[in-house]
Amino acid sequence: LALYFHIGEREEKCIIEDIPSDTLVVGNYKVQCWDIHKHEFLESAPGLGMFVTVTSPSGEVLLSKLYGPQGTFSFTSYLSGEHIICFQSNSTRFAVTAGSKLRMHLDIRVGEHFLDESAIQAKDKVDEVSVRLEHLIEQIYHVTREQDYEREREEKFRKTSEETNSNILWWGIVQTLILISIGIWQIKSLRDFFISKKLV
Repeated sequence: LALYFHIGEREEKCIIEDIPSDTLVVGNYKVQCWDIHKHEFLESAPGLGMFVTVTSPSGEVLLSKLYGPQGTFSFTSYLSGEHIICFQSNSTRFAVTAGSKLRMHLDIRVGEHFLDESAIQAKDKVDEVSVRLEHLIEQIYHVTREQDYEREREEKFRKTSEETNSNILWWGIVQTLILISIGIWQIKSLRDFFISKKLV
């Protein structure tokens, strides 16, 4: 996931990432500050930091840390589901005076283990093949977990759909029985009315 978005100097912005359990998540970001004189975003925002907070699906805080104007954060999920990743600048100015606009570039990678190319080049060919093979095995393991998680979500969705369909069916049967009961009651009432008036 690579994107950029605008954020107020005292504003908190959050994104939701659906992540399988036991998965490494690495995020890289860079903050740019709006220059009111040049009417453009500066290349960097010196002196400005970002609070990064990550909350698990159960509401537990997995990460809460202050970083600089650009940096890398990482965490490992232990539950499958929607993780909330929030960003807020460490500006100490009051909300009324903090009118600066920030642009945040964000790149989030889920389940990726990066190869250290310099370390690989320092080793001989056998070690290089071995390291690359381990990396491929890790990637296969991650893909397998992703598939298991998608299968689990699909099964949950199917169960919900089946329960909904079952409820709709029963509600239709109940409505039909109520209408039949009301019809029978109306016929009986009309018949009793006609008999009492000696019209039948």
